[in-house]
Amino acid sequence: MSYPRNMVPRMTTQLSVVLTDVNAKVVDAWRSAFAENPEVTIVKGSILTQKADAWVTPTNSHGAMNGGVDGVIHRHLGPGIQLRVQRAIRDAFDGTLPIGSAVCVPSGAANPAYLISTPTMEHSAENVRETLNVALACAAAFQAVHMQNAVQRGSISSLALVGMGAATGKVPPQICANLMWAAYTLFQDHAFTDWSDLRDTVTAQLTPATERVRIRR
Repeated sequence: MSYPRNMVPRMTTQLSVVLTDVNAKVVDAWRSAFAENPEVTIVKGSILTQKADAWVTPTNSHGAMNGGVDGVIHRHLGPGIQLRVQRAIRDAFDGTLPIGSAVCVPSGAANPAYLISTPTMEHSAENVRETLNVALACAAAFQAVHMQNAVQRGSISSLALVGMGAATGKVPPQICANLMWAAYTLFQDHAFTDWSDLRDTVTAQLTPATERVRIRR
């Protein structure tokens, strides 16, 4: 499913969030960063084992699901998922999905019902450790949930995310966790009018604190 570029409403459905990764260092970093957010569930394990309405996969701007978690999910859900993701990118973004935006498509499976693809990098296998791409991608994933629920109320009430950028993107676990936490908490306080507003707000809020979010909370 695709959406108008300026259609970015607020979420009206309570969202259950699960952070899951096979990397124990990422899991430990989440537990530190999200210590004051008991509503967020943190588990060590594959996203493939998580029952949720939607999974979030960190992708590239072209939706080529050929590596990392993207590749794992592609193999699990089958070749049709990449076709749906790339079709959504073509229809809504003229074929290139900007960092700080996302698409949400039916997965073709019972679990999850939807897959949210959000880029942490423009091309495959980029080092993004010195960027805010993780925070932008994470915020965009939550935004995609809001958009889907605006179209079909209550269709996504649970969401599973991995350590975004922590593998292919070379982002150290604690930086990954801190940036995901920053995006999560920022998103609770802001209503974005469109994808550009999301990118501008996240960047403006986090750039002055870039060095602080790198420090273990």
